Amino acid sequence: MKLSDFDYYLPENLIARYPLAERSASRLLYVNTNGNPQDLQFTDLPNLLNAGDLVVFNDTKVMKARLFGQKDTGGAVEILVERILPNDENQTNTAFCHVRASKSPKLGQSLHFADGKVTATMMGRADNLFMLAFSEPILPILENHGELPIPPYFERHADSDDETRYQTIFHNPDKLASVAAPTASLHFDDKILSELKSKGVNSAFVTLHVGAGTFAPVKTDDILAHKMHSEYAELPQATADLINQTKQHGGKIIAVGTTVTRVLETAFNKTASFDNPSLSAWAGDTDIFIYPSYRFGVIDRLITNFHLPKSTLLMLVSAFNGTQNIKNAYAHAITNNYRFFSYGDAMILDKMIDKSAGKCLE
Repeated sequence: MKLSDFDYYLPENLIARYPLAERSASRLLYVNTNGNPQDLQFTDLPNLLNAGDLVVFNDTKVMKARLFGQKDTGGAVEILVERILPNDENQTNTAFCHVRASKSPKLGQSLHFADGKVTATMMGRADNLFMLAFSEPILPILENHGELPIPPYFERHADSDDETRYQTIFHNPDKLASVAAPTASLHFDDKILSELKSKGVNSAFVTLHVGAGTFAPVKTDDILAHKMHSEYAELPQATADLINQTKQHGGKIIAVGTTVTRVLETAFNKTASFDNPSLSAWAGDTDIFIYPSYRFGVIDRLITNFHLPKSTLLMLVSAFNGTQNIKNAYAHAITNNYRFFSYGDAMILDKMIDKSAGKCLE
């Protein structure tokens, strides 16, 4: 499969750089297995689900992970904290970070933030990430001096609205570790959740701490040569039990977003099989790469936003609903002026049926 198979042209005016006034005011494009797109509103979602279905959300919280400062030479520097690394004493002063500067910091060089009150020392590198040791615990630094890392295609700095709207309403404050939101979940408000519950639709949570790699472009023409980024994920036993019970009683598993999909499918590959599909709890790093020919073991339907051209997320939804179906759906969305990307409109996709077993790179 070639990278060009997952390319499309998007007019600039369809990129949603700000949220709508209401979370659930977005449009919803429903695409069934025949690839027939149906124009709906997100508020129509409860009508598409049935009592006994299970909706699975990602409960991670986005950090104010972007810091601006200076190198000890005086040059400007911007960092994005990708992953905080506890040491044996469970301290949180060290992190892997992306660094943007005129010249990359050298080993032992100091970076200064918060008008010089905070210092970070470059301790080493891992691929494109820099290991920085901070003079104070990182999370309070980010809370007091950081900026929410909204996507680069917004082409603006985060504002006060983003601090609430770029978080889900059900995020777990103890799971503050993502550098991007699980954006399919941003459409859900209390009213939608209440309607789903009243209808008998159940809900459960997994965790995936979203890394900056979610925005990383695929640079290899042969997509199988692409190296996936790694992210920390957790499937609690309580959620695994609900999934198993739902399937036993004929309900459908609806993943809210590609992050939930990656957790559930990784857990399936680690703890279950098509011969023994009962899921168990799992936690660890995942670098699962889902592309067309992948055989899904857990999810039946997928709620998702519209994804960047040539992205691994576009490959994932193509695997789920069919490459041609997705191409047709995106063309329909563009013609009908849907809003794209993180603050954009949503889709709900049905899983292609009668698919043979395929590949999963992990």
